Formats: sequence, structure tokens, C-alpha cells
Amino acid sequence: MFALFLAAFFSWLLLRSLIPQFCRHLLDQPNARSSHCLPTPRGGGIVFVVVSSAASWISLFNSQVLTFAALPLVAVPLAIVGLIDDRHNLPASWRYGSQLLTAVALLFFSPLVQKLALTILYLNSFLFLVIPLLFFSITAIINFTNFMDGLDGLLAGCMAVAIIALAINLSAPWTIWALVGALLGFLLWNWSPAKVFMGDVGSTFLGAVFAGLVLQASSWPVALGYLLVATPLLGDACLCVLRRLLAGQRVFQAHRLHLFQRLHQAGWPHARVSLTYIAATAVLALAMLAGGWPWVCGLAVVELLVGVWLDQRVAVPFAVASQS
Repeated sequence: MFALFLAAFFSWLLLRSLIPQFCRHLLDQPNARSSHCLPTPRGGGIVFVVVSSAASWISLFNSQVLTFAALPLVAVPLAIVGLIDDRHNLPASWRYGSQLLTAVALLFFSPLVQKLALTILYLNSFLFLVIPLLFFSITAIINFTNFMDGLDGLLAGCMAVAIIALAINLSAPWTIWALVGALLGFLLWNWSPAKVFMGDVGSTFLGAVFAGLVLQASSWPVALGYLLVATPLLGDACLCVLRRLLAGQRVFQAHRLHLFQRLHQAGWPHARVSLTYIAATAVLALAMLAGGWPWVCGLAVVELLVGVWLDQRVAVPFAVASQS
């Protein structure tokens, strides 16, 4: 708790000093696809990257054993690429290349993947099929997390709840709690009306750390439960990508077709949409703590059905939003 509150304070204080610099160099001008109306600085995610990485470095400096306490450090190169992309719009190949390299490091730190590799090698099975699937899954989580950074407080709030649930289940070291605190310190500035946006520097970093925590599970069913705690975020992003593919749209082109965006277009304010997603994530987090992965799997299906109902009954229709 001391690490959490101290990290939250430093994150809030650091961002307070950096916002004027972001306004000069990383100002996000609203356009037809934006969910905000006023120019707002982005790149604020760098504060929880710096604070959590510093905590991770201190932990490793005082320990002779590499553990998943190093996950924030592992994701730093990806965050640096994200920061450069926030400023200069890097080619997609550069961004995806950095994600693949991050995936290599995350797999190296996963005891679950190490056991899987030994089993596959022992059984002489198709290792060349399993490893690409893991790479694809990790990069998908990173990209889906990045896609969901579109409303005030949405991604930061949901990820804070999800990481708390995983940290409790994993008996995580204090460095992971420092990340939670730093994320909450950022959220104070990012809540509606947002004074600063996270940017790719923060969203890709969070996606990588979350994927790394999922891979610390004791078994693959438990890992699935950990992953499904983030169903409101990842489910929205995944279903939106599938619908856009079926509609023949360019998946990586900027758009306003996610359910959270169409709920906002239907008149829901930022805070209402974000609180809905955060509450849904909290329900799944509590289910993981109370009943484990079977409860999470069941409730995830229920929440997806609720999402379909919101899509059909409340949100601006997908076809209508596609034309705007």
C-alpha cells in the first residue's frame, strides 16, 4: 500500500509538471473521428511508465533473481517507440516490430510458456505452430489495448482494476502495485474532462504488462480467466475488428466504430461510458477473486451478451457510424 500511494503521488506530481510541455509538443487537435472537442495534450502515459519502471529497477537492483517484477522494464522499449509514434507517426512495420520483440521478452519471463515449450519438445509436437500463435496473441492484446484508448478515463480505469485483480491472484511484488498507483495518479488527470491523454506510449505499455501478467498464471485455464477479466476492453476491440473486416474496411484506419464510441455518439457522456466499462471489469475481477476462472468465463459470456444488447438497442448503429 505504501508503494501504491507513493507511486500515485509521484505520478500525479510528475504529470502536473509535464502537461505544459505536452501542450507545446504533443497537442492532439480534434477531428471528425475524435471523441473530444478541445485540443488536449497526449503522451501522459509516460508518467506511469517512468514511475513503474523506476520501481522495477530498484527491485531488480536489490535482488539477484529475475522475476515478473521486471515486466514494466521489459515493456519500456515498446513505450519509447509509442512516444516517438505519438510525435512523428512511425510506420506500422516499426510499431509491430517493436511489439514482436516485446513478445519475445514476455515469453521468456513466463513460467507457463517455459513448461509448454518443454512439453512440446518432449512430445515432438508442432512447436512451430504454437509459438506463432502466442506471438499473435500478445501483439493482439497490445494493439487491442491501444485501440481502446479513446475516452476519458476508460483505458486507465479498466486496466487499473484488471491489474489489481491479477496482482492479488499472483501475490505480485510491490513493483506491480507501484504500477497500479502510478496509473491511478495518471487517472486523476485523465478523468473527464481529461486534462491529458495517455497516448501510445502508455496504452501499448499497459497492453504489454497486462499480457505479461496473464502469462504468469499457474495453468492455461487460469491464464484464460486472467485474460477475460479485461473482456469489456478486449471484447469490444476484437468484435469491432471482426465487424470491420466483414464490412471490407481497413482495420488499422482511424475510426469511431467501437461500441464505447458509438455509445458516446448516442449521447452518453465520457464518464458514464467509462464507469460502465470499469464496473463491468470490476465484476469480472471480483469473480476471479471469489470463484476463479470458471466464474470469469461464465460472466464474460453474460457481459458480451449485454454488450450486444447495448449495441443493438442503445448505441448508434454500426452501419450509420460507418458512414459518418
